[in-house]
Amino acid sequence: MSDSQKFPVAAHALAYLAHKDAFSADRAVASAELAASVPTNPVVVRRVTAMLGKAGLIGARAGANGGAWLLKPAETITLDVVLKAVNGCAHLGVAPKGVKGCPVGEKIPDAVRSAIQAADMAAAERLGQISVADLLNGAHAAVHEGR
Repeated sequence: MSDSQKFPVAAHALAYLAHKDAFSADRAVASAELAASVPTNPVVVRRVTAMLGKAGLIGARAGANGGAWLLKPAETITLDVVLKAVNGCAHLGVAPKGVKGCPVGEKIPDAVRSAIQAADMAAAERLGQISVADLLNGAHAAVHEGR
């Protein structure tokens, strides 16, 4: 799975677990059910849920009666935490090296690096304002309204 898909799959899986009120092992949701909701392969979901488990966001158990459940209330899980949990990044890339002796090439790397850092900080700040619960409760409108 590409790195660019880990975050959307993780956010979707967490929202689905919240939707199913999967807050304990006896309410665990199987990876096949999660995968059908995304839709993707259950192996993809298991890879992502393993990362979410390492981050302490979900509990999971393997096997025929296995599945995943939330360890924290959906209102307290913000998307910046989800992004970090799946080793995702919101950054736009890396600044070019530049060329000594060129009036533009010497200065552009620092300027581009600063612009990228500003964008990364803005993205992380915004994701920190959106919870998994928001995804279920009309976050689309909240995102567009800047809440």
